Amino acid sequence: MQNQTTPTRFAGLDGLRAVAVTLVVAYHLFPGLPLVGGFVGVDVFFVISGFLITSLLLRPSRLGRLGSPRRLVDFWRRRARRLLPALAVVVTVCATAAWMLGGDLLVGMGRQVLGAATFSYNWLAVADGTDYFAATAPELFRNFWSLAVEEQFYVVWPLLLPLVLLIPGRWARVALVLVAGGGSAWWMAQLVAGGEVTRAYFGTDAHAFGLLIGIALALATANMPERAWMSSRPARAGSLLIGLLGLGAIVAAALMPESQDAGTFPGTLLLAGGGSALAIFAGVLPGSWFGRALDVQPLKWVGDRSYGIYLWHWPVLVLTLIATQGFGPEAGVPVWAGVTALVLSVGAAAVSYRFVETPFRRYGFRHALRGLGRRIAGGPVSRFVGVGALVVALVGVGGTTAAIVNAPHTTTAAAAIGRGEDALKSAETPAPGPAPEKIAVPEGGEITAVGDSVMLASAPSLLEEFPGIEVDAEVSRSVWAGPEILQHLEDAGALRQNVVVALGTNGPVDDDVLEQMSRIAGPDRNLILVNAHAPRDWIPGVNAELETFAARHRHVWVADWSGDIAPHEDLLAGDGIHPGKAGGDVFARSVEIALEQIEKDRIRAEKDFDKAPTGRAPRIPFPE
Repeated sequence: MQNQTTPTRFAGLDGLRAVAVTLVVAYHLFPGLPLVGGFVGVDVFFVISGFLITSLLLRPSRLGRLGSPRRLVDFWRRRARRLLPALAVVVTVCATAAWMLGGDLLVGMGRQVLGAATFSYNWLAVADGTDYFAATAPELFRNFWSLAVEEQFYVVWPLLLPLVLLIPGRWARVALVLVAGGGSAWWMAQLVAGGEVTRAYFGTDAHAFGLLIGIALALATANMPERAWMSSRPARAGSLLIGLLGLGAIVAAALMPESQDAGTFPGTLLLAGGGSALAIFAGVLPGSWFGRALDVQPLKWVGDRSYGIYLWHWPVLVLTLIATQGFGPEAGVPVWAGVTALVLSVGAAAVSYRFVETPFRRYGFRHALRGLGRRIAGGPVSRFVGVGALVVALVGVGGTTAAIVNAPHTTTAAAAIGRGEDALKSAETPAPGPAPEKIAVPEGGEITAVGDSVMLASAPSLLEEFPGIEVDAEVSRSVWAGPEILQHLEDAGALRQNVVVALGTNGPVDDDVLEQMSRIAGPDRNLILVNAHAPRDWIPGVNAELETFAARHRHVWVADWSGDIAPHEDLLAGDGIHPGKAGGDVFARSVEIALEQIEKDRIRAEKDFDKAPTGRAPRIPFPE
């Protein structure tokens, strides 16, 4: 443990930071790897921060007792030196790059910059309805939510710690903190059970248990006298075993698939937090083999720069993908893009650590600014460097301002969906009229349409093409919602002769679910399955499954929205998924073509029936 004088540097923490940032970066940049739960790296950071900050606060200081104004100001000033310079560089550089790219990437830029500057990103995102786990257009600084949680901790905890220390007894304090951590985890589980996963994940109250685990460990080990047996060979071997067990728990958590329930939130996160506590404990023991092993190069090098790597990796990935293929990570991350973002992020973090973070942390803001002034007043080379740095800073501030001022109010996809919602709200459903004489399609009064946001965005065109059509479409629906919706309509007597279903955008389809929808529609109705078009890796499988299913059922047809829109992707919103007005016309035309094919197949079947001997119907070419 620590002696009466707490060391300023703890063995193993840099290496553990390297493990944490590696998990997060792998999770974002290389989603094809088995580290499907790599987001738990954030919780490793939380435990480290809780332990380190509490240990530093408990250390005696010449600035006075814990909680004194001088000591509080000194602590907060040091935190500002550590965090703000690198953060300012990342925000201004990446926001300026986003301004040059333009488009949907700028939406919400003002809120994002404000959240980064005030360390309130998590709460502003919750208030704005951001869904961290949704496959939607990404926010440029989405990863800054965790920095907000930590900074809020840095502000509040130094004020609360003196009150905790009033409680007599080390283990009573530890118990109090652990109870608070359990309450935070319980609250996360309650929020997740209510469907508020992002609120649970972003909320400082619901996600404080990692910090509290680290605090409990610091309170438990602070100022404990060092015993001779702690440095013995068996003790060191035991600490190594404990450290490996903790590291194994972290890796196991990172390998666990995410689920939108308490099993992951907080279950998996608690596993990672507990493993982090074990690893820290094993690392800070006197003479720890585990601590020395974690601090080997290159782990220590990465750990020293982990803050910068974490800051840069997500904005760089988003900018790389949008600049090269027009879509963000929600459309998938090719390996080449992940490698490119990794190289750029590590390089930027190394430069930032050398020329921004280290000078400001060592010398403070005033000294750094004076140094810039001395360079500008110095010789030609020094002046060139100083003026260049000043120009870059001014360009970054100007570009960030331009990004905020020119940011659209909403994404093109959201605008398309909004037009569809407005069209459905204002639509009047006329009574079905007589069927048209032409061999074409049924009237809208004979059509029920059920779909996701693509159908919702196409609603104006569907209402125009098929007056009287009944459209039931919502954002983020998947095929699993189809049977329940169709059954509800059938029970209410509202399911019409022609049933159009477009539910393939938001995930793979399941043959059993398609069978359920087919049975609900029944053999006397026509079921039209609209295939999907989106930059998602499951779309080819969805479309192949729909074609195969339709080939096995005589009353099921496929509307080829994917094939019809493929030559006209310029008619889609910036996400490459949702159609604008002209794209909606293509969607409606795809449905119309399918309905025309149904009529043609009916007429052909009737003609074949007339030709059949003894009046028997011919064999239908589509097996049941």
